[in-house]
Amino acid sequence: MEKIVPYKESVKDKKEQVAEMFDNISHRYDLLNRVLSFNIDVQWRKKLRKEVEKVLHNTILDVATGTADVALELSKLPEANILGIDISEGMMSYGRKKIAERKLQDRIFLEYGDATHLKYENESFDVVTVSFGVRNFDNLEAGLLEMKRILKKGGHLFILEFSTPNNKNIKFFTDMYYKTLLPTVGKLISKDKAAYSYLPESVEHFPYGQKFLEILNNCGYCNVSLKELTLGVCTLYKAKKA
Repeated sequence: MEKIVPYKESVKDKKEQVAEMFDNISHRYDLLNRVLSFNIDVQWRKKLRKEVEKVLHNTILDVATGTADVALELSKLPEANILGIDISEGMMSYGRKKIAERKLQDRIFLEYGDATHLKYENESFDVVTVSFGVRNFDNLEAGLLEMKRILKKGGHLFILEFSTPNNKNIKFFTDMYYKTLLPTVGKLISKDKAAYSYLPESVEHFPYGQKFLEILNNCGYCNVSLKELTLGVCTLYKAKKA
């Protein structure tokens, strides 16, 4: 699979470039999320939380936690303790502020972590979540295998990721959005042109839908399924460790 990177002229590897990109836009990330998604991202996280609620979820690892929006949503589950990891210290610095404002430091902890090289012991977590992060992995399969390793037997993986709508009319409008509004507004607010050009390119090249389910199966997950959200703009994937 071709590696799509934010800064094509850079000699850094994908992981380093992604970390640099998110550090660069971290000061405007939450604002841009709300503006560019028309606040729909809030509903996507709620749907994720409702799915996690259906399974054992005392210990949760939130991979690519960013500014901790998913971790904060999951903290609404009273029995859940959440560890969030990310390769961008800039993003997590804003996440820690939000956690402190809500006085949730006893239930949410953030630390540096690379999904392809997790430091945690085998079978440490009931649930692993990733929201809009798997397409940024330097090695997709390696990340999926690592997350399976640290899941307990019977544990669940939940992934939210952008996808391409199957309906041609909807796809026409999303393509227009990705090619015009998103890079223009993203550059204006974040001052990083590459970040919001990388987003649509990485979405376009991501093996979404049935292709991604096949990858999950090949990595040894079972009970894999997907649910399209917002007419296929986003997809919620579910998988289980046997």
